[in-house]
Order: sequence, then structure tokens, then C-alpha cells
Amino acid sequence: MAKDMTLLWGSGSPPCWRIQIMLEEKQLQGYNQKLLSFEKKEHKSQEVLDMNPRGQLPAFKCGNHILNESYAACFFLENQYKSQGNKLIPDSPDAQALMYQRMFEAFTLSQKMVDAMYYNFKVPEEERHDSAVQRNKEALTAELKLWEGYLNKTDCCLAGKEFTLADALIFPIIAFMFHCGLSSERYPALAKYYTSLMDRPSIKATWPPYWKSTSGLDMLKTV
Repeated sequence: MAKDMTLLWGSGSPPCWRIQIMLEEKQLQGYNQKLLSFEKKEHKSQEVLDMNPRGQLPAFKCGNHILNESYAACFFLENQYKSQGNKLIPDSPDAQALMYQRMFEAFTLSQKMVDAMYYNFKVPEEERHDSAVQRNKEALTAELKLWEGYLNKTDCCLAGKEFTLADALIFPIIAFMFHCGLSSERYPALAKYYTSLMDRPSIKATWPPYWKSTSGLDMLKTV
């Protein structure tokens, strides 16, 4: 079953990590995989372009189906393998509604993180403004405070006590931010969520390899 699957991925990429976590949760180990280097621009190789014409990672193929958007791939895996591994969509309407709400709210979290972290990479030097840097930082801070509030109202995971699809999709974003210097003192609920799931088997088995051998970054230290 898993032998019909191929994942081309980059270490530390939240979209790639989501699919890896899902494959572990659904007990689909043994799939074909290849770790590529962003630094060497291997994501622009013909091997990737044959699967993902955008030249981005992940590039994921399941049988004859190509699903390069991580949300799409995770939904597909959960729906195709409902009875295998861990069930990640709860039956309770309350938990299911909360799960979907958090999942799609994460797009806003991701965008504000990118705006704050990569402004200097995305904007030419002559077009940069200190006011824009400050605005992006304040927007991310406000967003993180929202998530602090959400987690203060839940038992453990994003939709209650059980690990759901929302956690598989959002944990990699939160882990990435802590790797990039997010303060556990300023965001204790996010830090508690992060540390409580670090040793979950699906997460531990797929922990980004270069994080194990390199120290964290400081791009979000002042947020």
C-alpha cells in the first residue's frame, strides 16, 4: 500500500512535515521518500517539476494521484485510510466544528508568520520600510495571542483532548516558530502545546533531521 506512495520533501518545511506526520498516524510507513536540499535548489530539479510544476516541496504521489498541497494530501490520506491507524476526524459535531475552524484559521497564522519572518528576503532593500517591519511584527504578536487564548480553553490538543487533523496540520507551524526563537515565556500556552506533543510517536519519528544537528534560529526572538 505505502509502496505506491512517493514523497519528495525538505527538512523543516511545515507543509512537508504535515504529510509525514499523517503517513505515520495512518500507519503508512515504508513509502518511497527522498530528502532534498532547499539550499542547493533541488526543489527546482526536473524530478520535482515532473510531480510539482510549481517547483515546490512537498511533491507527493499516492498511486496515480498527485497531491502537492499539504492540506489536500492530509485530507486525502484521512479519507482513504479511515479505518487504518489513528482516526483524526472526530465524530462529535462540537469537536469536528472546532477542528475545521482551527485548521483553516491556520492559514492566517502562517501568512502572518511569513510576513514577519521573511520581509527582508521578499522585499528589495530599496523598498523596505521600518514601519512595515514593525507592522508585521505587531500583526503576528496579535495573532499569537489569539492562539494563546484558544489553547487556554482546550484540554490538550487544538480541538479538545484528542489529537486530530488540526494538530497534524498546525503543530509543524508552531514547532517551526519555536525553532525560530519564539519565546516560551511570552507564549506559555503555545509552549505547553508544543512540548506536550513533541514525543508523540508520529511527530518524534518525523522530527526534521537538520533540527537535530543545528541550533535554533532567532528570527522570532523579539515577537
